[in-house]
Amino acid sequence: MEIFDGDLNAEVIGFGALNVDKLYSVENIVGKDEESFIKSETSTPGGSAANTIVGLSRLGCSTSIIGKIAEDDDGDLIEYNLAINGVYSNNLIYSETGSTGKCLGFVDKDGERCLYIYPGVNDDIKLGEINPLNIMRCKIMHYTSFVGDSFNTQIELLDLLNDSVILSFDPGMLYVEKGFDELKPILERCDILLINESELRLLCNNNESSLKELAIGLLDFGIGTVVVKQGSNGVFAMNNSEECFIEAYPCEVVDTTGAGDSFNSGFLYSFLKGYDLEKSCKIGNWVASKSIEGFGMEKFPSIKDLEEFF
Repeated sequence: MEIFDGDLNAEVIGFGALNVDKLYSVENIVGKDEESFIKSETSTPGGSAANTIVGLSRLGCSTSIIGKIAEDDDGDLIEYNLAINGVYSNNLIYSETGSTGKCLGFVDKDGERCLYIYPGVNDDIKLGEINPLNIMRCKIMHYTSFVGDSFNTQIELLDLLNDSVILSFDPGMLYVEKGFDELKPILERCDILLINESELRLLCNNNESSLKELAIGLLDFGIGTVVVKQGSNGVFAMNNSEECFIEAYPCEVVDTTGAGDSFNSGFLYSFLKGYDLEKSCKIGNWVASKSIEGFGMEKFPSIKDLEEFF
């Protein structure tokens, strides 16, 4: 196994929780006092930032990730997965105590899911554990959520980013529930906001306005590009010179876990290539459509697949 380490320049660096997704296929997702049964189970390395970073690596981008793992079997699985997908390991942080993060997911016959997060050592990342030299020359820094205190480390790291570094941010519901004011330091620095419709409306505390009106408000705040993911209903995106709505691609849904993360991979790949907003969203939607045809990252497309389709 080849592990990438040392003074290596990554085009995109992720900063988010590293988890092993323990996914259970069930007939239906139950409510309180209800029962169902598990048809099958699988364990795959995950975490929102990691999914996006691995996806970008498969699309030919040089990548790395800031995250913490413990010295256990789940940590070994995460490290192995990053290595075989060509993700540089120079920003991994190793904890001698505690447990690697886990995500328990239950996926029904329609591909819908519910998730339970055990953060483990993810929530104990300190700024001093991050080598600033490794982040100086990246083109994109991609933030996703943590359950606990590592959120504050993400805010502290903003001061170490070069002005030329693009900050992309997929807050997820965990961060959106903190409220706009608490997220403000990241949003003020954010160049690309990748968010779904429910999260956007909660962030803006607005269920009445159109997506375009909400996006304009965030553009006026200073965010460069707002991308609103709507699952099977497509994606709406807007910046100061373009806006578009792109329908989702039809596909056979197996597991929607990580669909938004895989969209991010396609979109950020396109951004690095200099593609316009419409093409970036088309590629993001296509990448997401391929990824949800299997569990975890097993169906995530390669750069060859992408070039053959487009």
